[in-house]
Formats: sequence, C-alpha cells, structure tokens
Amino acid sequence: MAFLRSLKNFLMQQPMLNTAVRAARSAGDLILRSADKVDQLRVDQKGRNDYATEVDRMAEREIINIIKTAYPDHAILAEESGAHEGNDYVWVIDPLDGTTNFLHGFPQYAVSIALKHKGKLEVAVIYDPLRDELFTAKRGGGAMLNNRKLRVTQQNSLKGALIGTGFPFKTDQHLDAYTGMFRALTTECAGIRRAGAAALDLAYVAAGRLDGFWEIGIMEWDMAAGILLIKEAGGVVTDFSFNDNYLESGNVIAGSPKMHQLMYALIEPHVTDSLK
Repeated sequence: MAFLRSLKNFLMQQPMLNTAVRAARSAGDLILRSADKVDQLRVDQKGRNDYATEVDRMAEREIINIIKTAYPDHAILAEESGAHEGNDYVWVIDPLDGTTNFLHGFPQYAVSIALKHKGKLEVAVIYDPLRDELFTAKRGGGAMLNNRKLRVTQQNSLKGALIGTGFPFKTDQHLDAYTGMFRALTTECAGIRRAGAAALDLAYVAAGRLDGFWEIGIMEWDMAAGILLIKEAGGVVTDFSFNDNYLESGNVIAGSPKMHQLMYALIEPHVTDSLK
C-alpha cells in the first residue's frame, strides 16, 4: 500500500512541477516588465530593512492564480499574503526574493516556488528572469538547471572554497554569533559572498557555483525550493544543531557532504542557545 501511495505521488510530481514552472515564468515576465520603472513603484516598509513593492504583490497574485486554477484545494504559504487554507499540499511562495536588489537595479533576484506534501518537499522551482535560468527539482528525481543535471561541488577543502551567506540584517539579536561564524570561515576559505537573494544562493550551491552556504533566521519561503534543489543535487542541509529543523528555525548550513561537515565544525562553536 505504501508503495502504491509513493508511485501515485511520483506520477503527480511532473504536472505539479509544470504548474510551478508556468507560474514562475509568468511572475518573472511581470517582474522584468517592471524592472525599468522601479522609481514609479509603490514601496512599503514591512519591518527593519524589509520592503515590499506592488510588483511583489502582483507577482504573488499571478503565481497563486495559476496554482489555484490547477489545484483549487491546495494550501498556500506566501510571503506577502500569508497562509491560505487547503489540504495536505502546501505551496511555499516567494514571488520576488531579493526585493532590495530589484529596487536598486542590482541584478540578483528570483522567483521561488516549492510544494510540500504532509511536510515533505516534493517539487521546487527557482527562476532567475534576468538570466532566464530555471532551476527545478523533484523529490527522488534530481535537480536541473534548464536542461542540465545539477550536482553539488566536489570541493573537499575549505582552502579554495567559495561560500555564500546572508547577513542578519533585520535584527541585531544574533549579530555577535554571526560575526564569530564569519570570522571563523573567512580565515579558512577563498571568499565569502553575500548577494542578497537566499533562493539564488541555495540554487548556486546545487549548481556548484558556491561550495556552501549558511544563514541565520531566513524564512521558509526564502529557502524551501533551494533546500530541495541541494538535496536532489547530492548535497546536505541541516540547521545549527545538525538536525532538519531549518524550515522552522530559519537557521541553515548547506553544501556537499564534505563541505557541510567542514563548515559545521567552524560554525558550531559560535552557536548560542537561542540559535539551537
């Protein structure tokens, strides 16, 4: 019986992934059409260093409309409009990850869509409309960039490694812990990059463009799709306690099995009780 349920779920993944791709591309087209008139957009401040534009909201409505047309009973968790009730399938949506970059014309932002079923990530799409790069994954089916299969890096030492991160910019609560982590890693690796769009950072780990990534306190919609991409590309993702509570805690370490191990060894001594 369990096998039949698994087979049914596998057969349903492709149409669901197709829907996510269609929604991501449609939202990406909308974002691109607005990229040259950001000075005319309404911008709202949701919190400290946290902004939303009318483009975020329009892109989110476009994504939700496409998903709900195909799957009217599914639930949704979206950055701008929050939770929409439904069944055991939950679409996790960030319509524009990297809004601050978008507002400044900094070319690093993306659409991120993931689907969970009973808590398990099933499909993922991250779409970079500027480069027309489409990252996709299905649980058990691998990860792709356009038509190329993805694998995490084979880098087996921090020496020469390029690591991605995100600063804890919304609060100073964990700044000291983060600074300790940053200091420990920056003295060991070739470089650390903070590009400002966690979804793309995670996609780049899956693609081998970054050897690893860590961040404190990011939201589920920022990382859900990227986490599935990394796992399906052969990588490892944990929270700061070496568990899989990252979607709830917002704390994440990701990379190849070897790189994750090396990063964790340097990060763990700086993890405070409030980050566990």
